[in-house]
Amino acid sequence: MEPTAIIILVLFILFISTFTRSALGFGDALIAMPLLALVVGIQIATPLTAFGASTIALTILITGGWRKVDLKAAWRLIVSSLVGIPIGLYFLKTAPEPVIKGALGALLIAFGLYNLIAPKLPTFRNEKLAYAFGLIAGILGGAYNTNGPPVVVYGTLRGWSPESFRSTLQAYFLPTGGMILISHGLAGLWTPAVLRLYAYALPIIMLAIFLGGRANKMVSGGRFNRIIYASLVVMGVLLFL
Repeated sequence: MEPTAIIILVLFILFISTFTRSALGFGDALIAMPLLALVVGIQIATPLTAFGASTIALTILITGGWRKVDLKAAWRLIVSSLVGIPIGLYFLKTAPEPVIKGALGALLIAFGLYNLIAPKLPTFRNEKLAYAFGLIAGILGGAYNTNGPPVVVYGTLRGWSPESFRSTLQAYFLPTGGMILISHGLAGLWTPAVLRLYAYALPIIMLAIFLGGRANKMVSGGRFNRIIYASLVVMGVLLFL
């Protein structure tokens, strides 16, 4: 049984990460993983984060988020990511992780800063480039479990509204995250400690989803884009760290 202090820390971390994911549509893993790893170790942090991520995506979609999903983009992103995952697994065995994460971090920082201080980039008018971004996301997800940033960049360039942005990302993360979660189970990571902490956290996760959803609806389109760009910069810095 985990000490009470540990349980409280875990619940607090999952509340903050879930609220961020519910409000912006992404970012939970980049917050939860490093902090939970410090508190309970990587063997518990990894599947616990995956359980939370799948819960967030499913809840947002079944409570009405599915109406705002860009289906044309979502299925293209999912299919191309499935192609990219085995390529990412190959890179996991051959390419140095610091180099790949550093390059991705530099790209995110440059993209976010450019949009914060320079004129807005032109938006994509169709979903054709979803295949390319999905492939990159699949490669990064298979290699380093960082499939979110390329999809976030795509959604930003596509010009989705805040609600569509949030919902379409969940439609992408649900099947891809479900595959990751199942793989954790097959690898024996669904331990009693993980399931116990997830049960404790479930009410907190649901509360954070609700509050994050309210925050998402209160943010205007222009302000939402600035938050996204700033978040991309933070994500890039975290990848460096």
